[in-house]
Amino acid sequence: MAALLLPNTTARLSVRQGALALRGIGRFIHRVRTSHQSTQTTLALTNTRRMGEKDIYKCTPKIMDRLRSNTLFSRTEIEALYKIFKKLVTFNKSSCRTINDKVSTSMSTNPSAASEGINRTVFREVLHNTFDIVTENMLMDRIFCVWDRLNSGLITLDHWILGMSLFLKGNLPKQIDYCFAVYDLNGDGFITKDEMFQLLRNCLIKFPQEEDPEESVKDLVDIVMRKMDLDKDGKVSLKDYHETVAAEPLLLEAFGRCLPSQSSKITFSATLML
Repeated sequence: MAALLLPNTTARLSVRQGALALRGIGRFIHRVRTSHQSTQTTLALTNTRRMGEKDIYKCTPKIMDRLRSNTLFSRTEIEALYKIFKKLVTFNKSSCRTINDKVSTSMSTNPSAASEGINRTVFREVLHNTFDIVTENMLMDRIFCVWDRLNSGLITLDHWILGMSLFLKGNLPKQIDYCFAVYDLNGDGFITKDEMFQLLRNCLIKFPQEEDPEESVKDLVDIVMRKMDLDKDGKVSLKDYHETVAAEPLLLEAFGRCLPSQSSKITFSATLML
């Protein structure tokens, strides 16, 4: 239970180095360009160079006004995030194209379905290399699902900016809502004992001498349930979660890491102002 209450202890990043370049995103883009470029991606990169970066990555006034009204970002920050979004989509066109093909059928019946966005693979790399979020596949998928509000398999521009607003400038109540949504695996508005078990079993340190490590997880779930189930109905509601974390903020990420480290937030925010 001690591990559950400890604050994040990830290694600190160098702000000065981070301010010179988006380290994680740069690495991923470089890897994509050198390892698995398709013909379409090569052509897209050529066209990008011909048209000029300013033309390709220019955020229109209409988009700018919409994004500014829904977030706490400045014009400079939105322009930088817009550019990053476009680069991630452009340099990974081949992988995004596969998802777009699957989405195209649903677009005829769902006009709001995403036609351009960041897919799971790219998003995982950004979380891992840029925001120090390293976690198991199930939790990573849940983070992606919370960001992918259209449930299309792609994170759209608006949801990319909204997600970044939460990551970089979100207050505690908004972070609580976000973490709860990630941990609510089936989206029914409650975190049940079964969901706690699934989330915690990969976090518990398993000693070789343990005969049944899953029993230890069940014991931990019982302890957490007693702590968080304030109305004693056998499950944790959003209200329970808000009140518990408000009283003990260290329990915000009790079921797994899903927010960026403070050092990575500082580093990334600095790059947006360059």
